[in-house]
Amino acid sequence: MGYSEASFEETECGEVKEKPYYSKMRLKYISMVKAEKLKSLILARIRVTRLELWVTRALSMILLWAIAMQLKSLGEAVSSPRTPKSTFSYPLPPERVYEKNGYLMVSSNGGLNQMRSGICDMVTVARFLNVTLIVPELDNTSFWNDYSQFADIFDVEYFIASLRDEVRILKELPPAQKKKVAESVFSMPPISWSNMTYYYNVILPRIQTHEVVHFQKTDARLANNGIPDEVQKLRCRVNYEALRFAPPIQALAEKIVRILREKGPFLVLHLRYEMDMIAFSGCNEGCNEQEIDELTKMRYAYPWWKEKVIDSEKKRLEGLCPLTPEETALTLQALGIDHNIQVYIAAGDIYGGERRLATLRAAYPNLVKKETLLPPSDLDPFRNHSNQMAALDYYVAVESDIFVPTNGGNMAKVVEGHRRYLRFKKTILLDRKAIVDLVDLYRAGSISWEEFSSEMKEAHADRMGNPAKRLVIPGKPKEEDYFYTNPEECLARVDEPQVSDDQQQDAEAEP
Repeated sequence: MGYSEASFEETECGEVKEKPYYSKMRLKYISMVKAEKLKSLILARIRVTRLELWVTRALSMILLWAIAMQLKSLGEAVSSPRTPKSTFSYPLPPERVYEKNGYLMVSSNGGLNQMRSGICDMVTVARFLNVTLIVPELDNTSFWNDYSQFADIFDVEYFIASLRDEVRILKELPPAQKKKVAESVFSMPPISWSNMTYYYNVILPRIQTHEVVHFQKTDARLANNGIPDEVQKLRCRVNYEALRFAPPIQALAEKIVRILREKGPFLVLHLRYEMDMIAFSGCNEGCNEQEIDELTKMRYAYPWWKEKVIDSEKKRLEGLCPLTPEETALTLQALGIDHNIQVYIAAGDIYGGERRLATLRAAYPNLVKKETLLPPSDLDPFRNHSNQMAALDYYVAVESDIFVPTNGGNMAKVVEGHRRYLRFKKTILLDRKAIVDLVDLYRAGSISWEEFSSEMKEAHADRMGNPAKRLVIPGKPKEEDYFYTNPEECLARVDEPQVSDDQQQDAEAEP
């Protein structure tokens, strides 16, 4: 900064000295500049302090919210005791933390496999609605009068723990919600064959309103098709990975498979020829007059069996009847099934007993059931529980070398899908209409055994459980393929080559 000459004066000694007036002005100017700088620094510091305070408050709010969520989760965990992590022999997935919209209670209905599929759907619905699922109740009012509950059939601890990265599952409601439900609970059956839009737009608001919603039915409540892949894949994960059988069932089922394997390959025949099935279907091929009368009386005794007057022969020719043991024996022989193979009958008591099994036993002498493979004491804990007995057969059917169902019921469908999931294990899907036509021609002497066998093999060439597209019929879900029969979203693509175990081992051995 320059100064004019007038600002200075020369002393007697020749020194140059600043005039007093200008010196005072300069000091005043410097003081003003310093004051302005100090003021700016103070204001800046105030702003920084305010910003720090705001950030601190925001972080505190976030921390308090996180603590509240953890305390809420801890409260639920305390209200529904779980097995400690240390008791599991497998690593647990990390728990999914999410803001839950409420609680879903469900009452499963139907037989074992109908309930199994429904449970898979309800877990999936709960996950994508971000609600807490209470372990499902099983049906104790159906025809079979089985009072087993979830933990009697499935490994409930594994079920809860293995899905913790997807959805929170509790054994029971927390105390506050339990008290509320004891006073009143909103119950409803969800609409059959619904897509996820229905659950988002209709069910979720009801859960948010009532906090707890109870589903009275679970069968076929989620559509086969038109569902996002991530939803379909979770249905598969629940069915094929999370739903393990309870340890007592699992251990005995493994024992049955071990006994069979020690003697060689085995075929599981799901021979649906129990009294209730024959009475319900109205199919009496091969029955005598006394048996027909007995079956008819049984059909009329159950009001929920709506169809009473049934033309058995017409129904049989349309391929709508379960195959008889005699028709089944001829079919297996015509398809070239080795007569020395073990044939395990996965079913209850065959109607007509040994009289109706004679033809099948003559064709396949290694005919066995769990009752003939195990000592009575092994089965005693399960005898009066039809769903637990069915669970044993389910496990053996999934593990078998060949699975052959003689009727398209729920077990047949669900086991077929499970075997597809396990790299398309051989499942012979019998064409009952073609079989009945061929059997009648053969019995009438119209075709030779060679022709009969050739035609039978040709009719089933593409019915061995191989990869296939699921049949979709828009607007007619009951007529299209069931999702759990062919869960193709969870399988290798149809156009991808399937690699056998031997081919896989050869490929891995190559340099």
